[in-house]
Amino acid sequence: MADLLFIVTASEKRKRLLILLQKGPKTMDEIRELLQVTTTGMLPQIKILVENGLIRKDRGAYQLTEMGEVVAARLEGLVETLEVFGEGEFWRLHDLSAIPAHLRMRIGELLGYRLISSSAEELYESHHEFLEKIQHSRQVKGFSPILHPIYPRFFLELAKKGVDITLVLTENVYAKCERQYGEMLREGLSYPNAQLFVTGEEFRFAFVVTDLFLSLTLFFRDGRFDTKVDLNCTSERGLAWGEDLFRYCLERSRPAAFP
Repeated sequence: MADLLFIVTASEKRKRLLILLQKGPKTMDEIRELLQVTTTGMLPQIKILVENGLIRKDRGAYQLTEMGEVVAARLEGLVETLEVFGEGEFWRLHDLSAIPAHLRMRIGELLGYRLISSSAEELYESHHEFLEKIQHSRQVKGFSPILHPIYPRFFLELAKKGVDITLVLTENVYAKCERQYGEMLREGLSYPNAQLFVTGEEFRFAFVVTDLFLSLTLFFRDGRFDTKVDLNCTSERGLAWGEDLFRYCLERSRPAAFP
Protein backbone atom coordinates (compact mmCIF):
# COMPACT_ATOMS: atom_id res chain seq x y z
CA MET A 1 0.00 0.00 0.00
CA ALA A 2 1.31 3.45 -0.91
CA ASP A 3 2.11 6.11 1.68
CA LEU A 4 -1.33 7.01 3.07
CA LEU A 5 -0.13 10.34 4.41
CA PHE A 6 0.90 11.40 0.92
CA ILE A 7 -2.28 9.98 -0.61
CA VAL A 8 -4.51 11.92 1.76
CA THR A 9 -2.67 15.24 1.85
CA ALA A 10 -1.19 15.59 -1.66
CA SER A 11 -4.53 16.20 -3.37
CA GLU A 12 -7.01 18.90 -2.41
CA LYS A 13 -9.75 16.94 -4.18
CA ARG A 14 -9.06 13.80 -2.16
CA LYS A 15 -9.02 15.76 1.10
CA ARG A 16 -12.30 17.47 0.32
CA LEU A 17 -13.96 14.21 -0.73
CA LEU A 18 -12.95 12.39 2.44
CA ILE A 19 -14.31 15.22 4.57
CA LEU A 20 -17.51 15.40 2.51
CA LEU A 21 -18.20 11.68 2.88
CA GLN A 22 -18.25 12.05 6.66
CA LYS A 23 -21.75 13.42 6.15
CA GLY A 24 -22.85 10.19 4.47
CA PRO A 25 -22.68 8.35 1.11
CA LYS A 26 -22.74 10.53 -1.99
CA THR A 27 -23.41 9.77 -5.65
CA MET A 28 -21.13 11.12 -8.33
CA ASP A 29 -23.73 13.74 -9.21
CA GLU A 30 -23.79 14.91 -5.58
CA ILE A 31 -19.98 14.95 -5.41
CA ARG A 32 -19.79 17.04 -8.58
CA GLU A 33 -22.33 19.52 -7.27
CA LEU A 34 -21.07 19.82 -3.71
CA LEU A 35 -17.35 19.95 -4.52
CA GLN A 36 -17.74 21.82 -7.81
CA VAL A 37 -15.64 19.29 -9.72
CA THR A 38 -15.96 17.37 -12.97
CA THR A 39 -16.38 13.62 -13.28
CA THR A 40 -13.21 13.46 -15.38
CA GLY A 41 -11.21 15.29 -12.75
CA MET A 42 -12.62 13.33 -9.82
CA LEU A 43 -12.60 9.72 -11.00
CA PRO A 44 -8.78 9.30 -10.82
CA GLN A 45 -8.81 10.61 -7.24
CA ILE A 46 -11.66 8.27 -6.30
CA LYS A 47 -9.78 5.35 -7.83
CA ILE A 48 -6.74 6.08 -5.63
CA LEU A 49 -8.88 6.28 -2.47
CA VAL A 50 -10.69 3.04 -3.34
CA GLU A 51 -7.44 1.19 -4.07
CA ASN A 52 -6.05 2.24 -0.69
CA GLY A 53 -9.10 1.17 1.28
CA LEU A 54 -10.39 4.60 2.28
CA ILE A 55 -13.66 4.66 0.34
CA ARG A 56 -15.87 2.15 -1.46
CA LYS A 57 -18.81 2.22 -3.84
CA ASP A 58 -22.05 0.64 -2.70
CA ARG A 59 -25.38 0.78 -4.55
CA GLY A 60 -24.31 3.64 -6.75
CA ALA A 61 -22.89 5.86 -3.99
CA TYR A 62 -19.42 6.37 -2.57
CA GLN A 63 -18.89 6.05 1.16
CA LEU A 64 -16.07 5.87 3.68
CA THR A 65 -14.72 2.51 4.76
CA GLU A 66 -14.14 1.95 8.48
CA MET A 67 -10.52 2.94 7.96
CA GLY A 68 -11.62 5.92 5.92
CA GLU A 69 -13.90 7.10 8.73
CA VAL A 70 -10.96 7.27 11.12
CA VAL A 71 -8.71 9.03 8.62
CA ALA A 72 -11.39 11.53 7.57
CA ALA A 73 -12.22 12.45 11.18
CA ARG A 74 -8.57 13.20 11.91
CA LEU A 75 -8.09 14.93 8.59
CA GLU A 76 -10.95 17.37 9.14
CA GLY A 77 -9.45 18.49 12.44
CA LEU A 78 -6.06 18.99 10.80
CA VAL A 79 -7.53 20.99 7.92
CA GLU A 80 -9.47 23.21 10.33
CA THR A 81 -6.39 23.75 12.48
CA LEU A 82 -4.29 24.75 9.48
CA GLU A 83 -7.00 27.16 8.32
CA VAL A 84 -7.15 28.77 11.77
CA PHE A 85 -3.37 29.13 11.82
CA GLY A 86 -3.51 30.62 8.32
CA GLU A 87 -3.31 34.09 9.92
CA GLY A 88 0.31 33.19 10.58
CA GLU A 89 1.71 36.43 11.95
CA PHE A 90 -0.92 36.74 14.66
CA TRP A 91 -0.30 33.25 16.01
CA ARG A 92 3.48 33.45 15.70
CA LEU A 93 3.68 36.68 17.68
CA HIS A 94 1.44 35.62 20.57
CA ASP A 95 1.98 33.31 23.53
CA LEU A 96 -0.08 30.19 22.81
CA SER A 97 1.42 28.30 25.74
CA ALA A 98 -1.01 30.18 27.99
CA ILE A 99 -3.96 28.38 26.42
CA PRO A 100 -4.53 25.02 28.17
CA ALA A 101 -3.08 22.12 26.16
CA HIS A 102 -6.41 20.36 25.65
CA LEU A 103 -7.88 23.55 24.17
CA ARG A 104 -4.83 24.24 22.01
CA MET A 105 -5.46 20.84 20.48
CA ARG A 106 -9.00 22.01 19.65
CA ILE A 107 -7.94 25.35 18.16
CA GLY A 108 -9.57 24.35 14.87
CA GLU A 109 -12.94 24.97 16.54
CA LEU A 110 -12.25 28.70 16.16
CA LEU A 111 -12.55 28.35 12.40
CA GLY A 112 -14.25 31.42 10.94
CA TYR A 113 -12.85 33.81 13.54
CA ARG A 114 -11.84 37.34 12.61
CA LEU A 115 -9.28 39.71 14.07
CA ILE A 116 -10.45 43.13 15.25
CA SER A 117 -7.54 45.56 15.18
CA SER A 118 -7.07 49.09 16.48
CA SER A 119 -4.61 51.58 15.08
CA ALA A 120 -2.25 53.52 17.32
CA GLU A 121 -4.52 56.56 16.91
CA GLU A 122 -7.66 54.57 17.81
CA LEU A 123 -6.31 52.39 20.59
CA TYR A 124 -9.71 51.49 22.04
CA GLU A 125 -11.51 50.84 18.76
CA SER A 126 -11.64 47.08 19.41
CA HIS A 127 -13.04 47.79 22.89
CA HIS A 128 -15.87 49.85 21.42
CA GLU A 129 -16.91 47.02 19.10
CA PHE A 130 -16.67 44.59 22.00
CA LEU A 131 -18.84 46.80 24.22
CA GLU A 132 -21.40 47.24 21.47
CA LYS A 133 -21.75 43.49 20.96
CA ILE A 134 -21.85 42.56 24.62
CA GLN A 135 -24.84 44.81 25.28
CA HIS A 136 -27.00 42.45 23.23
CA SER A 137 -25.92 39.35 25.17
CA ARG A 138 -28.07 37.66 27.80
CA GLN A 139 -25.19 35.84 29.49
CA VAL A 140 -21.60 36.98 29.97
CA LYS A 141 -18.66 34.96 31.30
CA GLY A 142 -15.08 36.09 31.29
CA PHE A 143 -11.61 36.31 32.75
CA SER A 144 -9.23 39.25 32.91
CA PRO A 145 -5.66 39.71 34.20
CA ILE A 146 -5.91 43.47 33.61
CA LEU A 147 -8.24 46.25 34.73
CA HIS A 148 -9.54 48.52 32.00
CA PRO A 149 -11.00 51.76 33.48
CA ILE A 150 -14.22 51.63 31.44
CA TYR A 151 -15.21 48.09 32.44
CA PRO A 152 -16.30 48.36 36.11
CA ARG A 153 -19.09 50.82 35.32
CA PHE A 154 -20.01 48.97 32.14
CA PHE A 155 -20.42 45.59 33.85
CA LEU A 156 -22.36 47.21 36.68
CA GLU A 157 -24.86 48.59 34.17
CA LEU A 158 -25.20 45.16 32.58
CA ALA A 159 -25.94 43.63 35.98
CA LYS A 160 -28.59 46.27 36.58
CA LYS A 161 -30.25 45.28 33.31
CA GLY A 162 -30.49 41.66 34.44
CA VAL A 163 -27.69 40.20 32.31
CA ASP A 164 -26.21 37.06 33.90
CA ILE A 165 -22.57 37.90 34.59
CA THR A 166 -19.85 35.63 35.96
CA LEU A 167 -16.30 37.00 36.00
CA VAL A 168 -12.96 35.63 37.15
CA LEU A 169 -10.19 38.08 38.07
CA THR A 170 -6.62 37.63 39.19
CA GLU A 171 -5.86 38.50 42.81
CA ASN A 172 -4.02 41.67 41.78
CA VAL A 173 -6.87 42.91 39.60
CA TYR A 174 -9.44 42.10 42.28
CA ALA A 175 -7.42 44.00 44.90
CA LYS A 176 -7.24 46.98 42.56
CA CYS A 177 -11.01 46.81 42.03
CA GLU A 178 -11.54 46.89 45.77
CA ARG A 179 -9.34 49.96 46.14
CA GLN A 180 -10.53 51.98 43.17
CA TYR A 181 -14.08 50.79 42.52
CA GLY A 182 -15.24 49.51 45.90
CA GLU A 183 -18.73 51.01 45.79
CA MET A 184 -19.42 49.79 42.27
CA LEU A 185 -18.08 46.35 43.20
CA ARG A 186 -20.32 46.18 46.26
CA GLU A 187 -23.39 47.24 44.30
CA GLY A 188 -22.66 44.84 41.46
CA LEU A 189 -22.34 41.86 43.77
CA SER A 190 -25.66 42.73 45.40
CA TYR A 191 -27.45 41.59 42.24
CA PRO A 192 -28.33 37.87 42.17
CA ASN A 193 -27.38 37.64 38.50
CA ALA A 194 -23.78 38.80 39.12
CA GLN A 195 -20.97 36.58 40.42
CA LEU A 196 -17.29 37.29 40.89
CA PHE A 197 -14.45 34.82 41.40
CA VAL A 198 -10.75 35.26 42.13
CA THR A 199 -7.84 33.09 40.99
CA GLY A 200 -4.28 32.90 42.20
CA GLU A 201 -3.10 31.75 38.79
CA GLU A 202 -1.70 34.21 36.27
CA PHE A 203 -3.40 33.15 33.06
CA ARG A 204 -1.78 34.91 30.12
CA PHE A 205 -4.93 35.81 28.21
CA ALA A 206 -8.17 37.72 28.63
CA PHE A 207 -11.52 36.73 27.18
CA VAL A 208 -15.27 37.02 27.34
CA VAL A 209 -17.71 34.41 26.05
CA THR A 210 -21.40 35.21 25.78
CA ASP A 211 -24.39 33.55 24.16
CA LEU A 212 -23.49 35.52 21.00
CA PHE A 213 -19.71 35.71 20.65
CA LEU A 214 -16.25 34.94 21.98
CA SER A 215 -13.64 37.69 22.33
CA LEU A 216 -10.09 36.52 23.10
CA THR A 217 -7.03 38.70 23.71
CA LEU A 218 -3.56 37.21 24.04
CA PHE A 219 -0.18 38.29 25.37
CA PHE A 220 2.77 38.70 23.05
CA ARG A 221 5.56 36.17 23.36
CA ASP A 222 7.70 38.84 25.06
CA GLY A 223 5.16 39.16 27.90
CA ARG A 224 3.33 42.33 26.79
CA PHE A 225 -0.46 42.34 26.71
CA ASP A 226 -1.81 43.02 23.21
CA THR A 227 -4.04 46.10 23.53
CA LYS A 228 -4.69 46.40 19.80
CA VAL A 229 -5.96 43.05 18.49
CA ASP A 230 -8.85 40.88 19.66
CA LEU A 231 -9.86 37.54 18.20
CA ASN A 232 -13.62 37.39 17.69
CA CYS A 233 -15.61 34.23 16.95
CA THR A 234 -19.38 33.76 16.66
CA SER A 235 -19.67 30.12 15.55
CA GLU A 236 -21.39 27.55 17.76
CA ARG A 237 -18.18 25.56 18.09
CA GLY A 238 -16.19 28.68 18.89
CA LEU A 239 -18.60 29.56 21.70
CA ALA A 240 -18.34 26.01 23.07
CA TRP A 241 -14.53 26.37 23.02
CA GLY A 242 -14.86 29.63 24.95
CA GLU A 243 -17.21 28.01 27.47
CA ASP A 244 -14.63 25.29 28.10
CA LEU A 245 -11.90 27.89 28.54
CA PHE A 246 -14.06 29.68 31.09
CA ARG A 247 -14.77 26.41 32.92
CA TYR A 248 -11.01 25.83 33.10
CA CYS A 249 -10.50 29.24 34.75
CA LEU A 250 -13.50 28.88 37.06
CA GLU A 251 -12.29 25.51 38.38
CA ARG A 252 -9.10 27.25 39.47
CA SER A 253 -10.77 30.12 41.28
CA ARG A 254 -12.73 30.86 44.45
CA PRO A 255 -15.71 33.11 45.15
CA ALA A 256 -14.74 36.70 45.89
CA ALA A 257 -15.15 37.59 49.54
CA PHE A 258 -16.13 41.24 49.50
CA PRO A 259 -17.04 42.83 52.87
